[in-house]
Parts: sequence; structure tokens; C-alpha cells
Amino acid sequence: MDYVKLGSTGLDVSRLCLGCMSFGDPARGNHPWSLGEEASRAVIRDALDAGINFFDTANVYSDGSSEEIVGRALADFARREEVVLATKVNGRMHEGPNGAGLSRKAILAEIDDSLRRLGTDYVDLYQIHRFDASVPVEETVEALHDVVRSGKARYVGASSMYAWQFAKMLHAASSHGWTRFVTMQDHYNLLYREEEREMLPLCVDEGVGVIPWSPLARGRLTRAWEEPTGRSATDEFGKRLYLASDKAIVERVAAVARGRGASMAQVALAWLLAKPSVSAPIVGVTAPAQLRDLLGAASLTLAPEEVELLESGYEPHAVAGH
Repeated sequence: MDYVKLGSTGLDVSRLCLGCMSFGDPARGNHPWSLGEEASRAVIRDALDAGINFFDTANVYSDGSSEEIVGRALADFARREEVVLATKVNGRMHEGPNGAGLSRKAILAEIDDSLRRLGTDYVDLYQIHRFDASVPVEETVEALHDVVRSGKARYVGASSMYAWQFAKMLHAASSHGWTRFVTMQDHYNLLYREEEREMLPLCVDEGVGVIPWSPLARGRLTRAWEEPTGRSATDEFGKRLYLASDKAIVERVAAVARGRGASMAQVALAWLLAKPSVSAPIVGVTAPAQLRDLLGAASLTLAPEEVELLESGYEPHAVAGH
């Protein structure tokens, strides 16, 4: 496993980050396809054995049970100082006022709840899961700064939003001397490249590490276009992300994979890993075999003509994933 600095920080992270939305009690939340604890622990253990040290979850994943499972597994299989643990805040965790969002009250309550579920005193990266237009930017950024100052997080990051919104938050942090965002977790893959217009140049200019979610387009880039999965049948959010015309790109991925004797997932992930703005794509797996397959992407270097083929014919998309 190769390791890189996370953006302009001194933090070393594995080239792949294990996304933990796949782990959680299927009876909790809205992820009926998630793995239970025993199966989740097997994947987490294999990831650690492969050298992955970067794990990303969120308070809303399976109603908090993802954090619980990940926390117990990492406590059993790794030393806390050896792993980089990330979680997120914004989504609704209880009914009524202040049960969601990025107010000071919500952030300071949710970090404590996340730490309790994870069984740790701190997270390495605390991220806002989306932009909250109902809360003043300064309130959110100062609350995150106080989370860091209290020792409950080492760094802070953000997730999908417009570039102008992220620029506003970066400016607020800089102008007040508050903790700056070090990562952007955005929607970026071969089927959705709108981030290349403004967000990625902004991150490069600001020294922000990019850790894309859904690097395989929710599995679209790993299989034939018409092939369904248990998750795709119930993933209403995912159905809104891609276009029928994206099928042509999926077919190009399959062609390159056949020519290289690689899997489609390896080709799609190798394309993303070659982007200089990207620190560590966040990969989600539901079986050890999937993880082993993805690890092969790190040693696959695509030829310029293969990259040109994969990128050709891309059609602009409406902004999706915010």
C-alpha cells in the first residue's frame, strides 16, 4: 500500500480510503443492503491487513450503527494511533429542532455522540456532510474550530457543495484565524466530472486534499449497464446521479479492462488515482473479494490513449450529489 500526505497537511493516509457506509445494522436507517457486524468486521480486518489506514464513516450511516461497528472493529484490530478515522455531521439524527444541520448546538452535540459510538476520544478528520444554508458560515466554522481546540478532532473537512460556498467557508476560517478545512469529499468519477470545472481547481489552489465519494459511480463503473444489484434496486438517491448516455462510458471502461486483463473497477479507479488533485478515493465494499480487486488499481497505470478513450464523449451533467 502506498501512502500520501492528505492535502497540504503532514498526515499520511493510504492511497485508498475505506468508506464505511456499507457497514451497519440493516434494520436501522435506510440502508437495507448494509452488512451486519460480523461481515463488516471481516472487511475491516482485511483492509487493515492490506495496509489501509484511512476509514470514513458518518453519524447518519445506518442510524449511527456504522460508527458503532467501525469503532469496535478498529479497537479490536488496530492501535488507535495507527489509523486515520473520519466521520461526518449534518444529517438528521433525531426529530425536532436542532436534530440536524450545522449550528453550533448541533455540531457540539453530535461530535460527542459520534465519539461515544466510535469508542474514541477523538477523530482525525471531522467533516461537514453538506453545506447548511440555514446557518451563518461563521457559526459553523467557529464551532468546528472549537471542536479541534477541545482535542476532539485533529482536522476538519467538508463534503459536496458549490465551489463558491466552499470558498466562503475557507475565507471565514482564514480571516478569523480559525481551523482551516483540509479536505473536500466530493462526487467525482468517470461518469460525473463536473467537479473539474471549479471545485478541483479551488482545492489545488488552496492545498485542500480531495477524497472523492462514489469513485465507482455507485457500482455503475464495475459492471454492465443493465446489470442490477441489491443496492441499485433500492438506491433512490443513486438513481438521480447519472444519465442514460453514461452507458457509453461504461462500455469504454469495459473495453479497456478487457484489453488490459483487468477488472472494470480497477480501470475506473486507476483513472481517478492518476488525477493530481486526488489524495485518496473513498471506496465502499461489501465483500473481501471486492477489496482485493480494488487494491489492484494502485498498480495499474493507464496509457494516454486509454485515458483519452475513457474521457471522450463525456456529456455535461446537472449538478448532482449536493
